[in-house]
Amino acid sequence: MTYFIAVAEELHFGRAAERLDMAQPPLSRAIKQLEEELGAILFNRGRSTITLTQAGERLLVRGNNIMAQLEDTCLEVRRLGQGAEGRLRIGFVGSATFGIFPNIIRSYRANHPEVNLSLNPMNNADLHRALVSRELDVVFARPTLKDAELLSKQLVEEKLILALPDVIDTEGRTVARLERLMTHNLILYPERPRPSYADFVLKAVEDAGFKAPMRIWCMDLQTALSLVAVGEGVCIVPESVANAPRKGMKFLRIEPEIARTELSVNYRLDDQGVHTRNFVAIAQKVARKTF
Repeated sequence: MTYFIAVAEELHFGRAAERLDMAQPPLSRAIKQLEEELGAILFNRGRSTITLTQAGERLLVRGNNIMAQLEDTCLEVRRLGQGAEGRLRIGFVGSATFGIFPNIIRSYRANHPEVNLSLNPMNNADLHRALVSRELDVVFARPTLKDAELLSKQLVEEKLILALPDVIDTEGRTVARLERLMTHNLILYPERPRPSYADFVLKAVEDAGFKAPMRIWCMDLQTALSLVAVGEGVCIVPESVANAPRKGMKFLRIEPEIARTELSVNYRLDDQGVHTRNFVAIAQKVARKTF
């Protein structure tokens, strides 16, 4: 098509050959072969001039459109290959939104504004399933997902703190001891599937030498915080949750420290896509700057 367009625009085989940086004989043979393949004469060949036939005129119009579409397609494919366009499906646990996750999303959007992001809040078990089944590309999990098919990068490690109703008189204290749990309901999430963050909290409490009192189960962090705010009990949450003050509750550090929880970014071992690699690199960069 490139050869034909050059001859059709120049209407001179010599000038077209020069434009294409090739000799004239092979160009003439290529045009002749194209005419034979199409079953149509494309040029009226005179002694001193050539002109386009009707078939040639139609092919020139369509050929220019085809070449323009091909150029656009090559550009799109190149940008997709560079990670400048396309889509990225991201899953995250609810607690991630209180910490580093929003900054990571903002940074990625600033660097790759034309990539479409799909953001999906889920619990750890659903994140694991969706990542393995390729429904998601990258997920923020707490605790880190354990699977031979996945790669995990720790972004931040946080202390556990206590969320409690603000009607409880703490006498100005900013720290709490686990003995306080013995007199309040312990709100845990998610209720299912298990194991989950709830099991991590229960183990931390038991390892500290305490048995959790009456337990109230719910499905997610937001529900747990709402239950705390209305006075149903206390909840052990990652430290970053305190970054967003909530009416009806307050936060206390737990001393002595019982455990730490990590937020990690996870993706498939066989995922060689540039979008995932770019996103993980930005997530790690933001984490290094933040902590």
